[in-house]
Amino acid sequence: MAVYLWQGHNFWLRQKPIASQLSASIFAVDTARNQSSTNIYHIILRGNNKQQIFLDAEDHTRFLNIVSEYKRRYDFMLLAYCLMGNHIHLLIKTDETPLSTIMKSIVVKFVYYYNVKYQRVGHLFQDRFKSEPVESETYLLQVARYIHKNPIKAGICADYSDYRFSSYSEYFGKSVYADTEFLFDIISLNNFKAFHEENVDDKVMDIVENKIRVSDNAAIEIINKIYKRKAITNLPEMPRDVQINVAAELRNKGLSVRQISRLTGISKKIAERSK
Repeated sequence: MAVYLWQGHNFWLRQKPIASQLSASIFAVDTARNQSSTNIYHIILRGNNKQQIFLDAEDHTRFLNIVSEYKRRYDFMLLAYCLMGNHIHLLIKTDETPLSTIMKSIVVKFVYYYNVKYQRVGHLFQDRFKSEPVESETYLLQVARYIHKNPIKAGICADYSDYRFSSYSEYFGKSVYADTEFLFDIISLNNFKAFHEENVDDKVMDIVENKIRVSDNAAIEIINKIYKRKAITNLPEMPRDVQINVAAELRNKGLSVRQISRLTGISKKIAERSK
């Protein structure tokens, strides 16, 4: 493993104490959510039933603009981000505003935009957001690398810079959403690039997948239980976002991409995108 020279500033001394006890809500930090002594958190938001959160570039941009709006209001820092199809990774350093307040504000405003745009109702995100505290410089860099590596691990691109909706490229050009100067107080640009190029599997908080193998007969039973046969036969003519959400729900039940394509008529390309 390469050795990196940290650049002097001990940022752990600059953080402010976490705000006092939060009011009860589905977004409130409870006894099960670990508090960070540094006020830095890795956060994951996931689409309900693995459904797609972002269906076009406008959705990605709107989410990031909403994050920027609340950055100004709550004075938190966005150290890294990656917006995938059906989940989101954020690396945030809070100030005095509780993490739960920040996340509730972002989620509520984005869901309102999404539901109006796509003429839908109900939940967009699955359960509450997941978070883990980041307590050291080393782990901070590992989490940033893990977040940026998501599109590569998913097979979407071959290089970090090829993915539009992560903060990686902001570290090598104009910073629009990410507060890049914070990490540059820890590591130089060249070492940041070398650190990302290391071939390692960072052990950080991730989405836990339950792998369930089902036979074709069991798959047909699952499809018939969730959807009426008449509705499922019309899927290839339905809007693309509807097909993606149906495929995501079936994959969540354990059906493979090939089974979904074979049994519903949804193309393999669309089924794969529902990951």
